[in-house]
Amino acid sequence: MSTFDPDALECLAAIVEEGGFERAAQRLSITQSAVSQRLRALESQVGTVLIVRSRPLKPTSAGQLLLKHTKMLRLLRADLERDLKELAPSSMGGAREEERISIAINADSIATWALPALTEMAQQGLPMEIIHDDQNFTHEWLREGQVLGCVTTVRQALRGCRVEPLGAMQYIAVATPEFARLRLAAPLDATGQAGAARLTQHNFRDVPFIAFNRKDEIPGEFVGKAFGLKRVTLNQLFVPSSQGMVGAVLAGWGVSVVPRLMADALIEQGQLVNVAPAYTLPVQLYWHCWNLASDVLDALSAALRQSAATSLVASSVA
Repeated sequence: MSTFDPDALECLAAIVEEGGFERAAQRLSITQSAVSQRLRALESQVGTVLIVRSRPLKPTSAGQLLLKHTKMLRLLRADLERDLKELAPSSMGGAREEERISIAINADSIATWALPALTEMAQQGLPMEIIHDDQNFTHEWLREGQVLGCVTTVRQALRGCRVEPLGAMQYIAVATPEFARLRLAAPLDATGQAGAARLTQHNFRDVPFIAFNRKDEIPGEFVGKAFGLKRVTLNQLFVPSSQGMVGAVLAGWGVSVVPRLMADALIEQGQLVNVAPAYTLPVQLYWHCWNLASDVLDALSAALRQSAATSLVASSVA
């Protein structure tokens, strides 16, 4: 089997990760012409095109294989760095920009339990890159070899990977007390008393729901399961940030379905109310990673597993 030039492999990775030749050149501190030359040499060695020159740029199937190989080499170097630091702490410098260890995590996990899990490793100098995507799509980054692990809702292990359950993230529907009173209050009864301000199968179409983006299926899934509906159409506003979604609710934009971990304190303070208290949506999360012997990968897995155990609800599935 051919031996590939590590610099050429990192060049390929930089093009994909940075989304273009110019930014790859900036990251690698070489000229754009040198980036093109390294890629052409690698494509010539492999015998096929590695990058689709589209907008955005994307790797071919062969490019994805080499990209995964490059990230495996990064993991090996990270393991070596870790071992050498233990043997000779003063001998090692900082990691290079291109040696980042990439993992994909959904935004709600980043906003709640995942960052505390990774803090110690970041403080120790592990050059991490966290890529965020919807929890139903993070596994595609792993499937394509662009990350070495991911937090996802997918239960079955991907090829060449191992998987373990982390627990369930609980979601509830919230709004401000004023919004609930004005937009969700029940009609007056025969005695002239107003019913509780709640989200129901009759009024959910009348209020805006704040979702993360168009991939976000949680609001529709929540309403459908809460009220036993097979098809749900919501009036949605999109705010691509977990904290931003809560901020939009606090500003009175509408209702949102958010992690209980983010909402409970605000409910206790009286800033938010649970507008569907009879229902909580549990979303099972899993950690997938390459099935490789690696101290760094094992440490990442252990840190995420321990943090999830203290923050998420124990998984109901094995």
